[in-house]
This record gives sequence, C-alpha cells and structure tokens, in this order.
Amino acid sequence: MLVLENLPPDTLPRLLRRTTLSAILVGLVGFVVALLVATPLSALGVVLGVGLAVGNLRFLDRQASRVELQGEQSTKAVRRQLGGKTTLRLAVVTVVILGFVVLNAPLGIGIVAGLVLYQIVFVANVLRVVSNQGGIE
Repeated sequence: MLVLENLPPDTLPRLLRRTTLSAILVGLVGFVVALLVATPLSALGVVLGVGLAVGNLRFLDRQASRVELQGEQSTKAVRRQLGGKTTLRLAVVTVVILGFVVLNAPLGIGIVAGLVLYQIVFVANVLRVVSNQGGIE
C-alpha cells in the first residue's frame, strides 16, 4: 500500500508542476536528438507529443477540480463523473495519433515518442515523491 494519505496537501500541485517542467526539458532534449538522428517531422512529433500529454494533464486537472462533491458522495459516483469524459478525451487523442501514424509515419511516431517521454518523466516524479515519503508499506 502506498503512503499517499500522509502526503501534505500541496504535494499533488507541486508534482504536476515539476512533471510539466521536467517533461518540457526532456521533450526539448528529445527534439534535438530526433533532429540529429531522424527527420525534422519526427522532432516536431516529439514536441507535439509532449504538448498533447501536458494538455491532457491540464484538462484532467481542470475536470477534477470541477467535480462536485455532494455530501457523502461515493467514490463510484466520482469515478463516473470523471471516467466518461476522460475516456472520450483519450479515445479522441488516440484516434488522432493513429491518424498521424498512418498519414505521416515519422510525425506520428514522433508524437508517440513524446507521449512516452512524458509518461516516463511522470512515473519518475511519482516514484521520487513516494520514496521521499517513506516508500511503500
């Protein structure tokens, strides 16, 4: 079990801010590497992929802040409020990315690489926060 309930209230906003800044820096490095070893469209794709991931995070954050907690609302009801819109948003992003992969493979693969870079940075930041808080019980 993770020790997440003991985290200070400002941990999540700091984690998201740090993840966004780290992902932008890693995305810039990925952009330069892609320029050196691949086509310029691949490098552009890396930037677009990181941008999509950051945008998705912003939409999720805004959506979560709008969830109305009415009294003793169950977690099922909260999941239902968040789940449908999140699923739709991720489905649209997936279809758009697959469209880019089919229409222009270097650009599409660059976008996928940017999304992967973002996820790696996110997981690394979460692991750092969890390890600083005492790790896993």
